[in-house]
Amino acid sequence: MVATERRRRGQGRGRGRATPPERGPGTAPAPRGIAARAGVWSARHRWTAVTAWVLFVVLAMGLGSAAGQVDVKDSEQMSGEVSQAERIIEDAGLKEPVGESVLIQGVDPSTSATDKEFRAGVAAVLTAVESTGEVADVTSPYDTKTISKDGRSALVQFNMRGDPETSSERVETVLKAVEGVQEEHKETLRIAEIGGASMNKTFDEAFGDDFKQAEISAVPVALGILLIAFGALVAALLPVVLALTAIMATMGLMAVVSHVMPMSDTANSVMLLVGLAVGVDYCLFYLRREREEREAGRDAETALRIAAATSGRAVIVSGVTVCVTMAGMLFTGLAEFKAMGLASLMVVAVAMVGSVTVLPALLSLLGERVERGRVPFLNRLKQSKKQRAAAGAGGAGSGGGSGESRFWRAVLGRVLHRPKMALAVAAGALVALALPAVGMQTQNFTLDQEFGDSLPIVQTYERVNEAFPGGAEPAEVVVRADDINAAPVRQALADFRAQAVSSGASEGPVEIVTHDERNVAIIEVPLVGGSDQNRAEKSLELLRDTVRPATLGAVDGVEAPISGQVAGSKDFNDQLVGAVAPVFAFVVIFAFVLMLLCFRSLTIAVTSIVLNLLSVGAAYGILTAVFQHGWGASLVGAEGVGAIISWLPLFLFVILFGLSMDYHVFVVSRIREARMRGLTTREAITHGVVTTAGVVTSAAVIMVAVFAIFGTLSMQSMKQMGVGLAAAVLIDATIIRGVLLPAVMALLDERNWYFPSWLRWLPDLTHDESVVAQAQPEAESGGGDGAPAVDAYGKTGEQPDPVRI
Repeated sequence: MVATERRRRGQGRGRGRATPPERGPGTAPAPRGIAARAGVWSARHRWTAVTAWVLFVVLAMGLGSAAGQVDVKDSEQMSGEVSQAERIIEDAGLKEPVGESVLIQGVDPSTSATDKEFRAGVAAVLTAVESTGEVADVTSPYDTKTISKDGRSALVQFNMRGDPETSSERVETVLKAVEGVQEEHKETLRIAEIGGASMNKTFDEAFGDDFKQAEISAVPVALGILLIAFGALVAALLPVVLALTAIMATMGLMAVVSHVMPMSDTANSVMLLVGLAVGVDYCLFYLRREREEREAGRDAETALRIAAATSGRAVIVSGVTVCVTMAGMLFTGLAEFKAMGLASLMVVAVAMVGSVTVLPALLSLLGERVERGRVPFLNRLKQSKKQRAAAGAGGAGSGGGSGESRFWRAVLGRVLHRPKMALAVAAGALVALALPAVGMQTQNFTLDQEFGDSLPIVQTYERVNEAFPGGAEPAEVVVRADDINAAPVRQALADFRAQAVSSGASEGPVEIVTHDERNVAIIEVPLVGGSDQNRAEKSLELLRDTVRPATLGAVDGVEAPISGQVAGSKDFNDQLVGAVAPVFAFVVIFAFVLMLLCFRSLTIAVTSIVLNLLSVGAAYGILTAVFQHGWGASLVGAEGVGAIISWLPLFLFVILFGLSMDYHVFVVSRIREARMRGLTTREAITHGVVTTAGVVTSAAVIMVAVFAIFGTLSMQSMKQMGVGLAAAVLIDATIIRGVLLPAVMALLDERNWYFPSWLRWLPDLTHDESVVAQAQPEAESGGGDGAPAVDAYGKTGEQPDPVRI
């Protein structure tokens, strides 16, 4: 009866299922899938495969070192007025010097800039900075009138000499000189430096230190978790080594590609993060399946063939899907996003190729030696678990074995017993988590929002903005004319200066620097609002929409784009908002098509998209609740941020949609594989989820641990990225794959495999499940009760011998 029922269900309703060619007993079909063919070839030519991989990595690194990396220019960062202003400066051949300021205030609030001690401090600062030889155009606040309205604060201003791009590397000497003056006058004055070079230096050091800490921590964490998962050092090292070599090769390729599409340090860091996550995951999927088949009694060659045809195929489907989603970043038009998208796409592609080529070659070479370096305690624990699992496994079609999870079998029992309730509870919980995202506010972070009070320069930044509103981040108007000294142009410049203050956009002082030989003028306008982004943007709108049209805009032939930190933030956000729809559509549509082709099921393609969107929505809600509303923010050191960094929502959507496919493809592939062997849909769900639970849990723990490291960093944007990624992966590997997916599939039952006849013309990218079916023991194929065995397509017949490599 069991075999008959399985045979009937295995044949299904005939909706779109291709009829396989008849094979006689003992026939060994050639592997059809790319992954299966690659695995077989690599195992047969193992030294060739390993040597080719090593040569590829070395060659890529060598070419990258020789080519050097081209970084994104400021003018390429985005479109709009900021980019236009940068192009004018570049076309004019100007290297606009980086400005610095030294803020001087009395320790006693009653101290005035006219006091003798105050003047002595100003004089000491002037002498100290000039003596460094690194500055030019040093001005006294008494000459430039850069004294606050209350007369208690003053700014000594100057420019850094040399290449503006390297100013942050040379400002240390000036900072030390200013610190020396502060030490001499610490009893009466507060003296601190701030400016473009010093802020970039602070940011670069904090960014570099943060990522260095993350990079140093991530590999040992991943290795430790893999060691616990496998219980053997060699098996744990394989995924880490292959992931690192994929990252090294990609770094070289990025340098070469950067001559066509410039890269950035941020793209390098994101590439490392994504490369480590997917590289370890892909190898983990493949290696665990190969070990599982060997533990089930297969010989090494058959186990490797099955792993290639199943997990290898899942790796390719997942990898292609992730590559497609990462390509969505190319539609933003933002150079930084395009660099991150291309770098991520490349490392995923390299890791995918390595997992289905060099990994099977290494497994074939190592054989039983992959179990070397066993950890005694872990090994005993695993053996005990295996014995308990083997003792408790059973039932026709259960797929019991050492690869199963008792915990998830218990959870699934309850989910499948009441799938409607499980669906309602899980979906309701995710919707509740996603609700705070409805009120999500995004913005670019100012220095104080990014670092809080953890850095001394942040306090200086706040004091400058308090004494000189907008002085720390002024708007910059780049004016180009046919003749910058023509009377109408000079009058327009004067009118702009006057109206910038009279309109309320600025409290001054408005400074104008002209470059006569280039017919370019640069106007610096401190914006009212200072570090308050919303108020500063209103001041910017006044300049752009009211002051400029009435002055500079009234003169023919004059260009006057307005840039600066506030303008850059606004233009970036505007462009990012415009990119959301095309990126969303591209990612969702192409992911849907890939799922449709790879599983030949309209239902699975639709549910894949819906479940992934639920996961992303829940991650958005958690981010908003923690970082915007402050719920539990103290746990991650995020008090007072009040918003989400502007680039993160789109970045998270692309990254999470891609990474979620890892688990989804792996689990659904295993369910489909069991279904094609003749198990009922519910039996296939149980088998697929419990046999993949261990590897999915291990992979998720690694990802969550690596991403959580970023949640401990000092930069708020990195905290948000880390928390968002870690939360989404955790939700995806537990609620989505362990509860929602099986509940939905159980309710849909045979409709899971619905493939309408009008779509049958689409190419069949399903893998050759017969490779697995031929190697199944009788009990698992339904022949244990004396009934005929069921092959991959539900047909009865004698099982052929296992195919040898």
